[in-house]
This record gives sequence, C-alpha cells and structure tokens, in this order.
Amino acid sequence: MASSFHFLLLCSLLFLISPTIASATTSFRPKALVLPVSKDASTLQYLARLNQRTPFVPVKLTVDLGGQFLWVDCEKGYASSTYKPARCRSAQCSLAKASSCGECYSGPKPGCNNDTCSLLPDNTVTRTGTSGELAQDVLSIKSTNGFNPGRVVSVPKFLFTCGATFLLERLASGVKGMAGLGRTRISLPSQFSAAFSFHRKFAICLSSSTSANGVIFFGDGPYVMLPNIDVSKSLIYTPLILNPVSTASAYSQGDPSSEYFIGVKSIKINGKAVPLNASLLSIDKDGFGGTKISTVNRYTVMETTIYTAVIEAFVKQLANVPRVASVAPFGACFSSKNIGSTRVGPAVPQIDLVLQSQNVYWAIFGANSMVQVGNDVMCLGFVDGGSDPRTSIVIGGYQLEDNLLQFDFATSRLGFSSSLLFRQTTCANFNFTSNA
Repeated sequence: MASSFHFLLLCSLLFLISPTIASATTSFRPKALVLPVSKDASTLQYLARLNQRTPFVPVKLTVDLGGQFLWVDCEKGYASSTYKPARCRSAQCSLAKASSCGECYSGPKPGCNNDTCSLLPDNTVTRTGTSGELAQDVLSIKSTNGFNPGRVVSVPKFLFTCGATFLLERLASGVKGMAGLGRTRISLPSQFSAAFSFHRKFAICLSSSTSANGVIFFGDGPYVMLPNIDVSKSLIYTPLILNPVSTASAYSQGDPSSEYFIGVKSIKINGKAVPLNASLLSIDKDGFGGTKISTVNRYTVMETTIYTAVIEAFVKQLANVPRVASVAPFGACFSSKNIGSTRVGPAVPQIDLVLQSQNVYWAIFGANSMVQVGNDVMCLGFVDGGSDPRTSIVIGGYQLEDNLLQFDFATSRLGFSSSLLFRQTTCANFNFTSNA
C-alpha cells in the first residue's frame, strides 16, 4: 500500500514539474542578454568574448560602439560545420544592405566563396577597411533577468562579415575581430532584439578597472548593480542624432553613419560657459562636425579651437593648483599633490556637456576627467583632434567609464546616468555569479 502511494505521489510530482521543464527547454525566450566586458591593460581597448561556430569557439573581440556589424578574421583558423555564406541577392544581403557581389578564385572556404555578397569590415582603431564576405554562423550568449546571468541562448544564423588578418593590426592581443554595436540592421543589438523579439535597446557600462569586468546588456532593464541598485531608474535622456553621411573608414555612397551622435549645444566648466564656435557643434550637409560617442577612442578628442578654449577655462578654474610639464597626448597637467579627492574622483572643476536645454547636461567629474600619468602628475584627459577633424567632439572611453549609457533604437534616444560613483556603485558591480 505504502509503495503504491509513493508511486502515485511521484507521478503527481512529475506531472506538476514536467510542463515547466518542457516549456523551459523548448520555448524559453530571454527578456535581455548580458555580456561581460574587460578593459585591456596594454591597449585600453574594451574586450568581449562571444561563443561562435560549431563546435563553439570563444572569440575575443574589441567592442566598437559605433561599429556596423560583427566582423572576424576568417583567414586564420576559421573552422565551423555551420558556416554558411550569404548568396548574392538573398534576404541576408538585402538586410545587410550589401550592394556588391563577389567571386573567389581559390577553393571554397570561410571568407572565400563564389556568388556571395560582401560588406566593408573596418578596423576603427587604425581606420583601415577592406572587402569581406557576408556569412552566418551560430552564436551563443547568456540571458539575464537584470540581476544575474541566466541560461545560455543561441542564435543559429547570426550574420557577420569575414575580415582579413591584416585588419587585426593594433587590436589587443588575442583579438580576432570587432563587435559592432552601431545603428544598422545587422549590428549585435539589432540581431539580438530581432532573434528574441525584445526591446530594441542596449546599455553599456564600462569598468574603469583592468581587473574587474564591466557589462553590456542587450534588451531593456532592470540593470542592477551591487548593492541592489537598478541604475536604469535614474537615467537622463537626450535625442540620438543621425549623421546622414557614413563615418566609417570604408563605405558605400549614400550610407548614413552607424555611429551615435548627440546634440551638445555648449560646454560649461564650474557652471561658466566656455566660449566656442557653436557652428562646429552641428553636423553639416557633408557629415562634418557634431559630437559622437566612441569606445574606440581612449579619451575625448576635440577640434583644436574647442580643445584650447576648454583647456584655458579649466586651468583658470583650477588656478590654485600648480601646472606641470605636459605629458603626451595631454595638454594640461597638474601636480596631484595639490588636488583633493571626493566620492566622484579628484576634486577638480565639473565639466558639463549641455544638451537640448540648460537643465539637461552630461556632468563629467574628476574620476572621468583626470588621468593619473605619474606619481604626482594628473592630466586633463582630453586630446587635441586638430583643426579640421571629421567630428568636432568624440567622447572617448575614459569619459564613459562607470557611467551607464542606454541606447534606444525605437525612440532614437540616449539615456545616461552620469557617474555611478555618486550612487556608491560602479560598472564592475554587476553580479556575474549565476543564480543557484
């Protein structure tokens, strides 16, 4: 009697749990995905690893916020049983806006097949580009609930472009390509949101440490950092601006830029406006000017007259601290013995990038403005970009660290947190320990 009771109990338990198991394995649909991002100590590039191919291979990539798509070196050691080139005039070519069709004159292999369409992968660090075959292969990444990583999910036909080995020049050691997060239909955020039908949003949170990972979230928040702070709750919003002319090193005529531009209207230091040629802050009909955000530039780069005006205003506001000899690539360096510290870094004048109105501004505090270059020397982490750059202001990686930035394709707006140090957390505080 007891044994039959146990049998019935076991059956009823199996009945209760089996639908859950079945639905989890067959129809699990993540609401968001998560990707750890490290900061390379020698190049200061931001790196991520994605598992690609069959069997899976961890592929190390330099993260390029404005990059058009994922490209990897197919010339050296690309082996996969699920690699498939995109045939000319296929739906994939159309989605990728691939206009050229190519032939390959050696035996078929990844990156070299006849009757395939091609794109123009570029190394945005060296500003070099080439032509490369569009292809698809399986890619896997971890899901998240915003608090922890969850189960691994796969995209079986993830589109990417084959690059050449020479394109890896000056990328960090072991890197095999670049992960493009830009405004295109085949960038990582676009393909992930299409594959899993979640919000067309992603967020980056770069760590200032070379020993602790930052994070990229694909999909909507929450984005929770220890100790249980949802940083998606305190974002300030500004429109994303489309530059109608491509800013890539190689592109087809008529392509818009895949990079993210915002409308900086003025710059203030300690609340005082810096005198600038305001016309440089707008994008002209040829795609010149404006302000973009970059993970490839280490530090913020400014057109010479803007740079000079900012340096002069900053030095004036920091008049009580002795200047010391400049240390390349910086122009304004100071004795750090005379600079105090605060929760948000060195106690120096606040720099505000004023956006669509006077009360919407991106505040840059000492942790994101000052770079320690020696024992007693600190420099303002901005660089002179010359007198005729393509883009007047490029906000670089150092200025993004420990700030959460959310890019929303659907509403074309940027949400930004300013320094998370104010909230007593950092971008290294996502809990990468999986749920039990």
